[in-house]
This record gives sequence, structure tokens and C-alpha cells, in this order.
Amino acid sequence: MLSLNNASLRRGANVLFADTTCTIHRGNKIGLVGSNGSGKSSLFALILGNLEADTGSIELAAGTRIAHMAQEVASSSQSAIDYVLDGNIEYTKTIAALEQAKAEDIAKLHDELQAIDGYSARARAAKMMAGLGFSDEDLTKPLSDFSGGWRIRLNLAQTLMSPADLLLLDEPTNHLDLDAILWLTDWIKQFPGTLILISHDRELLDACCSHIAHLSSHRIELYTGNYSAFEQIRSERLSLQQHSYEKQQREIAHMHEFVQRFRAKATKARQAQSRLKALERMEVIAQAHVDSPFSFEIIATQKTSAPLLTLRNAILGYVTPLLSEVNLTFLPGDRFGLLGANGAGKSTLIKTLNAELPIIAGEREIGSNLKIGYFSQHQLDELEPNRSAVDHLMALDNQQIQSISEQACRDFLGKFNFHGDKVFESIKTFSGGEKARLALSLITFQKPNLLLLDEPTNHLDLDMRQALTNALHAFEGALVLVSHDQHLMNNTVNEFLMIADGRVKPFSGNLEDYKNSVLPRRRSKTEKERERAEQSARPGRQSRQLKSRLNTLNSRMERLQRKLLEVENKLADPAIYENYGSTDYQHLLKDQLSIKEELNELEETWLERQLEFESLQQ
Repeated sequence: MLSLNNASLRRGANVLFADTTCTIHRGNKIGLVGSNGSGKSSLFALILGNLEADTGSIELAAGTRIAHMAQEVASSSQSAIDYVLDGNIEYTKTIAALEQAKAEDIAKLHDELQAIDGYSARARAAKMMAGLGFSDEDLTKPLSDFSGGWRIRLNLAQTLMSPADLLLLDEPTNHLDLDAILWLTDWIKQFPGTLILISHDRELLDACCSHIAHLSSHRIELYTGNYSAFEQIRSERLSLQQHSYEKQQREIAHMHEFVQRFRAKATKARQAQSRLKALERMEVIAQAHVDSPFSFEIIATQKTSAPLLTLRNAILGYVTPLLSEVNLTFLPGDRFGLLGANGAGKSTLIKTLNAELPIIAGEREIGSNLKIGYFSQHQLDELEPNRSAVDHLMALDNQQIQSISEQACRDFLGKFNFHGDKVFESIKTFSGGEKARLALSLITFQKPNLLLLDEPTNHLDLDMRQALTNALHAFEGALVLVSHDQHLMNNTVNEFLMIADGRVKPFSGNLEDYKNSVLPRRRSKTEKERERAEQSARPGRQSRQLKSRLNTLNSRMERLQRKLLEVENKLADPAIYENYGSTDYQHLLKDQLSIKEELNELEETWLERQLEFESLQQ
């Protein structure tokens, strides 16, 4: 379906990949991975024709329909479901044509609509939106009513609504909660076309991908299997490469030593020269680099309390209560993951634990040595844009009345991949991922004994996510985590709290159990919504179908009436009776009889359909 042939691509002076050849076959589901800036999004632009290869070529099978997720949605008064339906271009074109159609074209357009399953399009869009977390009320809301994150969800729904042979998804799980990701995973697994997926969610890559395309060292290498298989294969290759490198280095050292010892001796000079030539011909094996740029630990303060934090009979919310009868106690070493649909109250609970949001009623009691480390997305916006990473760290150090040198700051920030002059740059130039890493470094620096993390992996790449997973796994304090990253949850928490129906209750199971409970609920809900949508659409659909049928019957009756008129005009000609028993005369009589019989049948059918149509209009 898609192939790169000795293709090279640059962005400015930066070489993204060079002399790359690979082929993606129809039906493959490809996970596209690589460090930030390696060229993943640029490869999408190349496939879409927005960029041209500097050398080589890219070939796409003729007639391939591509669906690609947009990153922004302009505010407008268009309803959410109509925006999603715009993803199906054939449907929207046909509907637009029907609105402007002349009577003789209506039947044809309804046939076209039937051929593309257009009558169920609105129900399918409603089902898709429900899977992504939209309520019934959201369907008719204008785009201007939705926040940026929800508009991204609408972009995703619009893309999935588009009939496609090749689907390109760039970080589709951004702004999705765990429930929506579970639904999306299920949808992708059932998608019959070819997929190229850019994602930092290893569970999604594991569940959905048949191959991994890895962008590294200016190359694209295709691996068979999911992300876990890719990691295993790559690790084995790098281990073999490192072993070969070390063996070759020993051989080179031995050859150099021989040359140095014997090149001046006449009896060994020829052998020495032979070894020098062998060294010149040798293809040097590169040293394998497997280290992540991130390696840090979160050390809890030595002072602690038991319990660290307690909520008793608490009512949580803003003005209107969202959660009631909340009774929770957090002890050192507790590790809780919060589960629940978007809007159920996970972030409300986290904010209340952090005292960012006061409780409406009940008690919040803290331990004498409680020290909270809190991460949420809005904290990234609270970073000072004109200050550097070093400035932020030293300001935090001053608040703690410590003394840290500039070099110590640089060493500490280096664990979060801030090196060289980067530590002195104004953070207004930082990407979302760099700001998230800085926020995590500031939390780590404070040595908390209770970590409250609300979606900490947004904007983080796979290497940083793995480093965070390792750090949280080794963290000795208490942890409360909200995350759509299933790998992070599976490897860092040992208990789950379910937030639903205004209550916080223990969930006695793991993420697989939660998945098995969520997907049937979502399927049941969306099936009911589809049934309701189809029921509401049925009268309109039947009306359109009957109208189309009536138009067809009218056209046929008009043609028969014209033909009958021609036959009767010939029978009215006196000349025809001069040869009373002629063949022509007999044929005309038969034609007249058969046309009249067919007309009578059509008129009866038309009358029945007309009565049905009129009953639907009442």
C-alpha cells in the first residue's frame, strides 16, 4: 500500500532520515515510535503530500483514501454531531446535494445515500461520540461550548467517522481519559484498514499494532510485532551489537599492539603491514547506545506521619457537591490509582487532598510531617515563562531555606535531560514535554512523602514515561495517581479506588477487570443510543424512501402514458384499418392492452405508497 524508496527528508539543516526504504502492506497496523524531534509528524506530512522527499520517493497505492486527525478546531455554532459527520465527505456531499436537488434527481441521490449506509450515519456518529465520552446533550451543542481538550476529541471522532483505507493517528490519546482509551483501543482493533499510529502509550501500541516502525539515527526500521516485542528484539540486537563491538575493539587493540611491536623488525614487517591494511579495510562496528537520557529517583523525606492525610465524612465539590461521604486514610507506602469516567470527580478528589479545593463539609486532617508533591496540567501554565529551569529550581531552594550551587542545579536538571545552555533558557521556548519534565523535577527536588499526580504523562515521550514509572516504583512514600497510561498504573499502584455515582469506593480488581467492566457498559450505552437514534431517524428515513419510490413510480407512469398515447395515435389513423388483419394492427392492439394493464398496476401501487407517505407526514 505504501512504500519509501531510498527516501531522505530534512527539516532545515536537520536530517530526519536518509536513504530509507521500507514497505507497509495493506492491513498492517504500524506503531511509529522515536524520540521527540526524530521526524514522526514530518513523515505524516510526507505521506499526506504536505512535504516532498529531498531524495528518493514515496509511493501510495492509487485511489487510497487517507484519514488524518487535525490538531485544532475553530470555534463555531455548528453542532458537535454535524462536525463529526463532516468526516464522511461522501455523506455530507450527498446530503448537501439532496437539499438542492431537482425532483428528477432525488431518487438517484437517495440510492447513493443508501449505498454508503448514509441513513445510519447519524446513529453511528452518536455511538462513536458516546464511546469517546460525550453525553446525549453534547451532540447538539455548538463547537464554541467545548474546551480545547474536548474539541480534540471531536477531531478524533470526525477522523474515525471518515471512510479510510489508510488511517493516520498522531497522539490520539491526548486529552482522553482511561475509559475513552479503552473504547478507542477496542475500535482500532476492529478497524479493517491500514493504520499508522504515533503514540507514547505503550499499552495502546501493544494492544493494536502488528508492527513497529522505529525512527532512530536517521533511519526507519520496521519490526514485526507489538511494542513489547520490538523492545525485546531491539534489546537483543543492541546486546549483540555491543558484544560484537567489544570483540572488534579487542581485535583492533591486539592488531595495533602487533604493528607497534614488530613494524621495525625486518622479519615481521610484512605481517605488520598486512595488519595495517586489514585495519584500513575493516568496517568498524558502532558502539550500541541503549541508555535513556532520563534517570532520576524520587526520594521521600525521612520525616513522616501515620496517617499522612485523612478525609472523614467529607463532601467534595465546588458550589454543588460532586462527591459525598468520602472516608479515606492515606498511610506511608499506600499506592492508590483512581478509576472512573471523565467528570466523575477524580481531579476534584486530588485537588481536595492538596487543599487547593476546600471541602464543603466534613473533615480533612493532615499529619504533622505531611509533605505533598502535587502535579496537574494547570501547573505547567503556572510556571514563570520568563525564568529559566535553573531559576525555578533555585527559587524553590530559597523557599526551603537550603543552599544549592548552580552546578548542583545543573547536575540535578541533567537527570531530566536538561543539558548545557538549555538550563538557562527562558522556558517560554519550552515544549509541553519539556515543561512537564521541569514540573516533575521541581516535585522531585522537594522530597515529598505523599505524591498526588493528575495525568503526569501528558506530553511525555516513551523514554521519560519509563523513567517516571521506574522512579514511582521505587518511591517509598504514599502515591495517589490519576492516569490514562495503563503501563504506568499497572507498574506503580497496588490498590484502586472507583469514583462513580458521587461516591469513592475500593475497586477489588486490576485494570483488566476494570476494562472488562467498562467496555460492556459502554457498548450497552451506545447500542441503546444508536437504537434511539435509529428510531428517531426511522420516520424520516421511511418518508425519504417512500418519496423516492413515489418519484420512481411517477416517472414510470409518465413514460407508459407517453407510449400509450403513441400507440393510440397509430390506432386512430384510418390507414391502419385498410389492412384490418395485418400483423402491425395486431401488435398495436397487444401493446395497448399490456400498457393499460401495467399502468393500472402502477397506479394501484402508487396509491398505496401515497397513503403511507401521507400517514408519516401527520
